[in-house]
Amino acid sequence: MGWRGALGDLRNRIVGEPEFRRFAKSFAPTRGKARGEARALFDLMAGFVYSQTLLACVETGLFDFLKTGPKSLPDIAGHAGLPPDGAERLARAAASLGLLEARGGDRYALGGLGAAMVGDDGLAAMTRHHALLYRDLTDPLAVLRSETDGALAAFWGYGRAAGADAAGSDSGRPNAYSALMAATLPMVADEIFAACKPGRHRRLLDVGGGEGAFLEEAGRRAPRLDLALFDLPPVAERARVRLARSGLSDRAQIHGGSFITDSLPAGADLITLVRILHDHGDDTVMTLLRACRSSIAPGGTLLVAEPMAGARGAEPMGEAYFGFYLMAMGRGRPRSAARLTAILQEAGFGRVRLHRSRMPLIANVLTAHPI
Repeated sequence: MGWRGALGDLRNRIVGEPEFRRFAKSFAPTRGKARGEARALFDLMAGFVYSQTLLACVETGLFDFLKTGPKSLPDIAGHAGLPPDGAERLARAAASLGLLEARGGDRYALGGLGAAMVGDDGLAAMTRHHALLYRDLTDPLAVLRSETDGALAAFWGYGRAAGADAAGSDSGRPNAYSALMAATLPMVADEIFAACKPGRHRRLLDVGGGEGAFLEEAGRRAPRLDLALFDLPPVAERARVRLARSGLSDRAQIHGGSFITDSLPAGADLITLVRILHDHGDDTVMTLLRACRSSIAPGGTLLVAEPMAGARGAEPMGEAYFGFYLMAMGRGRPRSAARLTAILQEAGFGRVRLHRSRMPLIANVLTAHPI
């Protein structure tokens, strides 16, 4: 156990005594810590209410309404379609969370967090999307026992398709989930392009590329790069339409199929897996990585980008949030960079490098090369 574990056990025995907690709240040297821990526990308990305050602001378009400057409560009520008391409750709640800022009298402006929401379609889409997750988490023990086929699994469609990991199924709602992935892609793309310069490569294959949002951005940043996308047939058709609209049809090849049963297009010297591996179990991940190993050009680069367990500064996001989200979805798990490195090596890749992310709660990036 070691001395750290022994000290931790001693701390837990002491803090677990009600008499000590009463003492700690009144004793000056420990009062601040006691208050901080009480606040942290209350925030955990009240977190759902906080998130619903954010959702109410998003659904009423309050952030965009306030971007031009402070507004009065009657103006906010009229815009949001709320009675005066409801508008005041929402404004005061949002101000307490840093989403809005009270400006005296009955006027409110954007707070720092609210300003960051303005024009961010990805954050707004994820905020709305979480209604499905919260519905499933009404009974968290049922999720942990894998006893539910809930709203989130239905949304992602293929999560509980026939077979243990039938990623090739085209069931579900490809339009909805592809649109969500595209809306949230800009949050991940900057981290990817900070780690890998697409202009250094000849041909990019984005596996599980959805409706082509990442491929579109890569094509914009690297005008000479040949582009290819591989995804389930109904999703691939959406990518074909999007890339044609962007004027990239002459540079992009779209392939429909399943990476469980079909071979990947050969010859790309850069293959990207953007938020793909953590959606799948270990067997499926190994199948996919071996398919990448077989198709990648000699000397090419495989890039994996997704939130990772144990990422410094984003531990709750990797373990608590994605741990529950993926279980509610019906499969997959958050993996650490070390675990992903081991899987990549087993699949035939070496020179695995972790690129430290500026925003690890959004994604970390690993690159690897065939050996």
